Amino acid sequence: MSDQQQSTTQAFPSSDQQQSSTQAFVKKTAAQRKLYESGNELAAYAAKQINYHIMGYYPITPSTQIAENLDLSGARGEHNIRLIAAEGEHSAAGICYGASAGGGRVFNATSANGLLYALEQFPVQSGTRMPMVMNVACRTVSGPLCIKGDHSDIMYLLNTGWIILFADDPQMVYDFNLIALKLAEKVNLPVVVAFDGFFTSHQKQKCMVFSEDETVQHFIGKKLSCDNPEISAFAGNDSTGENRFYSVLDLNHPVSVGSYMNEPDIINNKYQLFLAMEETRKKLPMLFDEFASLSGRMHTFCRGYLCEDADIILFLLGSSFHPATVAADTLRKEGIRAGVVTLNVLRPFPSDELRHLCMHAKTIVAADRQDSYGAGGGNMSLELRAALQDITDSTHPIRVLTRIYGLGGKDFFVEDAVALFREGLSPDARAFDYYGITPGTTENCPQPQYYAPLTKDRQSPGVTTCTFDPATGKMLVKGGLIKDATAMPKRIAPGIGTCPGCGIPVNLNLLLKGIEGNVVFLFQTGCGMVTTTAYPKTAFRIPYIHNLFQNGAATLSGLVEVFEERQKRGEYPKGEITFIMASGDGGMDIGMGSALGTALRGHHLLLFEYDNGGYMNTGYQLSYSTPMGAKSSTSHLGKTQYGKTFFHKDMPQIMAAAHLPYVATVAESNPHDFIKKAAKAAAYAREFGTAYVKALSACPLNWNDRPDTERKVIAAAVDCCYFPLYEIERGITSLSYDPKKSHKKIPVTEWFSMMGRTKHLATEEYKSVADQIQAEVDRRYERLAACAEHPLL
Repeated sequence: MSDQQQSTTQAFPSSDQQQSSTQAFVKKTAAQRKLYESGNELAAYAAKQINYHIMGYYPITPSTQIAENLDLSGARGEHNIRLIAAEGEHSAAGICYGASAGGGRVFNATSANGLLYALEQFPVQSGTRMPMVMNVACRTVSGPLCIKGDHSDIMYLLNTGWIILFADDPQMVYDFNLIALKLAEKVNLPVVVAFDGFFTSHQKQKCMVFSEDETVQHFIGKKLSCDNPEISAFAGNDSTGENRFYSVLDLNHPVSVGSYMNEPDIINNKYQLFLAMEETRKKLPMLFDEFASLSGRMHTFCRGYLCEDADIILFLLGSSFHPATVAADTLRKEGIRAGVVTLNVLRPFPSDELRHLCMHAKTIVAADRQDSYGAGGGNMSLELRAALQDITDSTHPIRVLTRIYGLGGKDFFVEDAVALFREGLSPDARAFDYYGITPGTTENCPQPQYYAPLTKDRQSPGVTTCTFDPATGKMLVKGGLIKDATAMPKRIAPGIGTCPGCGIPVNLNLLLKGIEGNVVFLFQTGCGMVTTTAYPKTAFRIPYIHNLFQNGAATLSGLVEVFEERQKRGEYPKGEITFIMASGDGGMDIGMGSALGTALRGHHLLLFEYDNGGYMNTGYQLSYSTPMGAKSSTSHLGKTQYGKTFFHKDMPQIMAAAHLPYVATVAESNPHDFIKKAAKAAAYAREFGTAYVKALSACPLNWNDRPDTERKVIAAAVDCCYFPLYEIERGITSLSYDPKKSHKKIPVTEWFSMMGRTKHLATEEYKSVADQIQAEVDRRYERLAACAEHPLL
């Protein structure tokens, strides 16, 4: 190996030698092949080759493709990873922790608010020294809701004790996923592989991967858990240098993981975590060298471009590094000595390596794709300033300017990098500023009145009237005819951006047709929310608020309570309001805990679920309400899978178990029944407490059927008893429609055959699965019918 070639393995490689993470190393000892894939696809490919034991996950854009691709390759029999779809990111992190405590190799992927929802679990993982790997496709943290890429999520992880690698192109995503697991198991810490959402996560590039899975598995090595009968010692470093791991499954040597600690034990624990992070500083360069000899690609803590003689350096993370290098070339042609620096490792923070790359610059423009509000810079900018304080050459002070850029996925072009360089060249440049903002105008006012306000009188045309009968203990409803319902003004304006045939506006309009008087509306995150409130316009002609999937019901309960308390104190006019939360697109999975807590407390509000059987706004992943056997992007068909593997969740019965005053199911195929139940539910919510109504809501795009046939598809779901129509009023069940008595009952396969997602279940190949589903549908319906016959049920 020549001197120049050897220099790429030194602690501080020259910037020219780091121009590309795919830079050729001299000796390639393993066969590789070329792929044209995105960062998400390559993260999944690496995980497939590693063949993890467990992936606990929850879908969230833009990281969801990782789980989708792993499910697809699993259906083909290409790996044995057990994918567990949690009901939320917090539980997904718990699944991963439990699996790693059991000696397994564990994988996860998340983004943005999903990462924050699970945040309290991450110090648990590192504090108990459980290795695993998690990919973070970096995305804006809301609110307001935005699904585009910036770095506001990953910075929350800096103080959790996780090692953080940051990939700036898809090739590095693949490489770092392989290095990450080996590193995690060498130092007993969890590792994050982070990359830019929608930029690195979705943009495809030509990349090299190892041809054989065995090459990857040999590089990482065998995990030596103490519950393995071949191993008799406890966890620790053995004579071969391999780590062994404690396991809760080690029955011969029982251990307690996560014990309660006081001082001085807790400070000792954290000191050991610190020592492990310092050990990472030593181990990681060796792993980089080892990987380079295997792959021909050398990685380092920092990456520089034209830094040796640079007067001005642009410091930034992720995919922005690449247009910045082109900008540096542009300025070099003008005689301006410009360079670029990025980090490939955020934790442990590479202060020494960073100082080495930046020490000759006169000015550094630190561009942060995230702001630590009130601190005068984003996190990386602040840590850069701290690192530069240790430069002892007082005759050469380095001026550091901070610019916040690219928030919400705002594109970063070569021209933007040039502009940042030129700002840094100005002697009068401000130390801190935002780059790329636009001045506000009155046109972007969040509450322009496109329609006249809907007064209570306008919202009370007499479509329905409800009175409570103490003698029977039931709410009596009059009216609700379709011809009369046309008098109700639309609370949601027409022309919203849903797909053709979408059931969301149909169901919301039918619900609101039956509810008289003032209404305040909350939407959980989902297709309905996104398509009705694209800033700066809104489709809602009534007051509206949004909160995330997991917390909508609690948010609305707070609004209800402040309404009642302000009325009690004389601060708000007397009068009634019907408070409604709409949830769908899987929102009653991740939001079920919040909804049940609200139901148990009994706040005066109506929970309405439009159930379209999947996480639709993230691209149709399986929900707990997805039919068993149905295809989705995380329940593929293949030689080892037949679609979703467990039965659909019965949310109305779960709500009924909370002893709500009113629970009902409705369908657009029975509109008169729908409108009357909406009126009854609203009356119960105002008078007695939380009410719950569920509608089966069509999604032609993901159900793979025709938009113009959806009413027939919904009717078939009712007629096969998959979605029975009934109500539970003050604990007493009554059927609203009995397909058996009406001689309209059909086999569940007849409904399945109407949708592309389930039509395979109507074939002979999947008859055994269809028979299981039919038996369960019949069992649930017969139980429901028996309740309807019983005077106390």
